[in-house]
Amino acid sequence: MRGLQVLYEDNHLIAVNKPAGVLVQGDETGDRPLSEFVKDYIKDRYNKPGAVFLGTIHRLDRPVSGVTVFARTSKALSRMNKLFQERDIQKVYWAITDQRPEPLSGQLVHYIEKDRNKNFAHAYSKPKGNAKKSVLEYRLMAAIAAHNLIEIKPETGRPHQIRAQLARLGCPIRGDVKYGFPSPNPDGSIHLHCRSLSFEHPVKKEPVTITASPDEEDEVWGMFREQWR
Repeated sequence: MRGLQVLYEDNHLIAVNKPAGVLVQGDETGDRPLSEFVKDYIKDRYNKPGAVFLGTIHRLDRPVSGVTVFARTSKALSRMNKLFQERDIQKVYWAITDQRPEPLSGQLVHYIEKDRNKNFAHAYSKPKGNAKKSVLEYRLMAAIAAHNLIEIKPETGRPHQIRAQLARLGCPIRGDVKYGFPSPNPDGSIHLHCRSLSFEHPVKKEPVTITASPDEEDEVWGMFREQWR
């Protein structure tokens, strides 16, 4: 992994800009996850002997980039978990699609059921079985040639929610062949990025907003550089 981009840090939390293609936590692949890179950073920066505590609060899918927050204490971990569970975190994502959404902005409501064997989320238009209600707001931010930059604000946090719901809208995310985009990106990424997270600090009780820019070396993201300001 290229150098770690730290976005925010204090005694309680640390947030980094996760590159696409990197796991947040370890899995059966055995690939080194982001959490281990962050532990190394803390150990080196603060000259900490022994094991470093780092709590995983939320996860981005491996091909997704953007803001990822970890807890540096058990107190911060439990309080941040509660914020996520109670939906007291405001999330903003950016996605690039080849198809323009119709209408250009709106709310999507689906019922999502995760097939864990296939690692695939089915988004139904009506309640079905154990499928969970999934809601997001979206708007077209900019369009250049066949590329459309869409801002998404999910109200719920279902697995693969944004990917599945945009696909149901007829706008699969660029590179996301799992959800209907015709071709993969060469590096296996998809053009979905967690732009920002806003919440009340779990200990200081101050408002926090953490923002991350997409990969500067990616040509397609680079088309929309003016939107990063």
